[in-house]
Amino acid sequence: MGKIRQSLQGKKVYFDANIFIYTLEAVEPWDVQLNDVFSGLLAGEFTAVTSSLSLTECLILPFRRNNMELVKTFREAILPSYYLDVVPISDKILLSTANIRAQKNLKLPDAIHAATALTQKCTTLLTNDEGFKRVPNIDVLLLSDWITQSC
Repeated sequence: MGKIRQSLQGKKVYFDANIFIYTLEAVEPWDVQLNDVFSGLLAGEFTAVTSSLSLTECLILPFRRNNMELVKTFREAILPSYYLDVVPISDKILLSTANIRAQKNLKLPDAIHAATALTQKCTTLLTNDEGFKRVPNIDVLLLSDWITQSC
């Protein structure tokens, strides 16, 4: 069991869109660690949440490249299931988004992710985007920190 997976045990974890991209597109060096994370998720070691926005973000390049097979892969992976809660963007999330964006100057998509994580009471946000470190009341785990520690 890898260190990232171990650190997520028993937590409610928010997955940023880049987690799905790195895993499903096998982006090195992140894919090996994230495959282990998803094994832990499927084993019920922790729970995961993402926004419906994640699917939109993940589909941009596959659509641009006309890679319909990858579009299908993302659509099948980012569905509500027993292991992943995919949260639609509600008025409550949009109000929280505006507040986070105003206070922490995050880009709009990142503010939506942060607001979703906070409204869903996630304890941890897994990402590779340092901007999330400005979000209070959630433990932000950056993949780059863990990969650097592993080397």
